[in-house]
Amino acid sequence: MSNRAYNFNAGPAALPLEVLQKAQEELVDYQGIGMSIMEISHRSAEYEQLNGETQELLSELLNIPSGYKTLFLQGGASTQFAMIPLNFFNASKVSNYIITGSWGKKALKESKLIGETIVSAQPEKFSHIPDITQLQLHNHSAYLHITSNETIEGIQYQQFPDTGSIPLIADMSSDILCRPIDISQFGMIYAGAQKNLGPSGVTLVVLREDLLEDIPDHIPTMLRYDTHINANSLYNTPPVYSVYMVNLVLKWIKEKGGLDQIEKMNREKTKLIYDVIDESQGFYIGTVDQKDRSIMNIPFRLKDEQLEKQFLKQSQENGFVGLKGHRSVGGMRASTYNAVPYDSCKALSEFMIEFQKRNG
Repeated sequence: MSNRAYNFNAGPAALPLEVLQKAQEELVDYQGIGMSIMEISHRSAEYEQLNGETQELLSELLNIPSGYKTLFLQGGASTQFAMIPLNFFNASKVSNYIITGSWGKKALKESKLIGETIVSAQPEKFSHIPDITQLQLHNHSAYLHITSNETIEGIQYQQFPDTGSIPLIADMSSDILCRPIDISQFGMIYAGAQKNLGPSGVTLVVLREDLLEDIPDHIPTMLRYDTHINANSLYNTPPVYSVYMVNLVLKWIKEKGGLDQIEKMNREKTKLIYDVIDESQGFYIGTVDQKDRSIMNIPFRLKDEQLEKQFLKQSQENGFVGLKGHRSVGGMRASTYNAVPYDSCKALSEFMIEFQKRNG
């Protein structure tokens, strides 16, 4: 398609064109069954096959070791903020959080409602990852929670803290599957789909099974991880279409060469934009320390607010969508998720260079 927008939305975000075209092809008749995937029973053989295949694709792409379970839940990462402390707290334990931005703060808020919660590290300014080499965790810690990539601030962990026997839990909503990771470092990872996995509506959880041993009895049924593990994510009606779309996205990633190739593509395309910022002599101002820059979200400022308004107006006129920064921080933000093509990032870098020439 020649009229596709340059989509830099932070979420819901760009989906691969090939995935959208495949979904369009199968929208009315899924694999010759005479119905849309949205119309079939979640107890049907067709959906059970899709559910199992999607779990297998995730296991292959993430290289998930034995002893972990994959869940497709609802309620977004925001519901996980509460489910995690509900399931993993007990009377003798505390939770630990490293705060690197807005989403970490939201997760922290929910934990504080449920039990004793400690902020293990937080920088004065959300422009870098705090020092994680000297972490002091409470002896009775239930877990340490991090946000692997802060969507709003554009800060991403380049390496993860070593927590020893204390489970490490990561919200990976905005950088899941952007690069290889070692799942065995984590007790649990989770991610809302609407940034790198597919459309909104389904939330991925990958959970180490031993964490299920001490779930308190009083937790409501729908908020218990063991409920969904025992039912293979089919306890209640799942978000069938969203899981189907995740399945197509995972196949697309596999066809691209897996996570090694996806990371290479991401670093190449984001370098185009970061290079313009770094070489602009202060016309564009990066807001994150270089060592902690995200390959998913690139926030930047211009030297004054009036120029930022002009930049937004002219970028929209040139087919760029979603470049306005989050209302809590202002400025600009280009979200360069897996599905954002190299050509879109190239077009943005060229627009930025031309805009500076006209206004510098």
